Amino acid sequence: MALSAQQIPRWFNSVKLSSFITATQLGKQFQRRGKTLSHGFSAQPQMSSDNCFLPWGFKTYRTSSLWNSSQSTNSSRQEISSAQSALLPSVNEQTQKTQKIPSFDSELSLEALDDLPPLSPLQPVSEEEAIQIIADPPLPPDTFTLRDYVDHSETLQKLVLLGVDLSKIEKHPDAANLLLRLDFEKDIKQILVFLKDLGIEDNQLGTYLTKNYAIFSEDLENLKTRVAYLQSKNFSKAHIAQMVRNAPFLLSFSVERLDNRLGFFQKELELSVKKTRDLIVRLPRLLTGSLEPVKENMKVYRLELGFKHNEIQHMITQVPKMLTANKRKLTEIFDYVHNVMSIPHHLIVRFPQVFNTRLFKIKERHLFLTYLGRAQYDPTKLNYISLDKLVSMPDEIFCEEIAKASVQDFEKFLKTL
Repeated sequence: MALSAQQIPRWFNSVKLSSFITATQLGKQFQRRGKTLSHGFSAQPQMSSDNCFLPWGFKTYRTSSLWNSSQSTNSSRQEISSAQSALLPSVNEQTQKTQKIPSFDSELSLEALDDLPPLSPLQPVSEEEAIQIIADPPLPPDTFTLRDYVDHSETLQKLVLLGVDLSKIEKHPDAANLLLRLDFEKDIKQILVFLKDLGIEDNQLGTYLTKNYAIFSEDLENLKTRVAYLQSKNFSKAHIAQMVRNAPFLLSFSVERLDNRLGFFQKELELSVKKTRDLIVRLPRLLTGSLEPVKENMKVYRLELGFKHNEIQHMITQVPKMLTANKRKLTEIFDYVHNVMSIPHHLIVRFPQVFNTRLFKIKERHLFLTYLGRAQYDPTKLNYISLDKLVSMPDEIFCEEIAKASVQDFEKFLKTL
């Protein structure tokens, strides 16, 4: 019965000092007769017949053709037998209790090699073998970019294929810890299917996930619950998809927050349910952003700019961005339109889009019309020019229909400013 790979070293370790001398003599006899060993005798068997070497990570020695001859085989068996008989009785008894030593010319099939136990990680390795070891490059211990992890992470690779911009995500300190822990099949795939069912197109997934990669940390059932809540408020599937695209963090907020936000706008602005729903569809960021700019702008319109409540209602339903616009921009535009151009409140209310226009554009066109003597904004008089026509038309149409001049004349005038 052959010794197992684990038992062979154990057998050799049991040999006492006196038997070590006999084993050394045995090695010399092998060298003289077969000339098969070099650099001494190895502590573990490393050869079998027909030049088959056991792949256990040790040094291998190539046998000569004499070793495989039948004559050397018989001689070797006799020498091994005589060496075993010369061992101390205690050693012979111990080896009999374990197993017999396999002869070096015993045949070991390839199937048997496959059954051998794997090499222990604690097994010493020679310098020659260490040089031949090829290891995969380690993960960078400290890095400021997710790009260094793409080659090691299947999740990151597939996110890149979806169009996710990792250079933007990595700016968030918690992004790497989240994405590198996720399994694509287990954690990400179900969220992607959910978003596609919601109405997010394939070419929109990359942009959406770049902005809201944290959706992968959300529970899928919670996401479905939030969608069901919006549907209960009569938001259509198309409207919900539009809201999610325009406000990527919408589904990351709880049902309680969404309900409180809807209630706030309906109560604060005194809007009907339908107008509140239309307002949110047009600007879904009202549900996800801070309420402080909204409250501040409402005070500005009412106290500083002097608009009535019903006028404010009309303007914000026409231009919802007026609720979140920059306060300084609002006051500067109103001051120029109302105090310089002498346009009253009720005419500004008729065209609130003026607050979405850049102030320098309003100034350039007003000054050009003043230069031509055509700056007339009173609807009760001839050649009336509305705010709509003043700021919404492109330069070519503005010059041709409103100013009655050429674009070249307008450009020359601008150079004089």
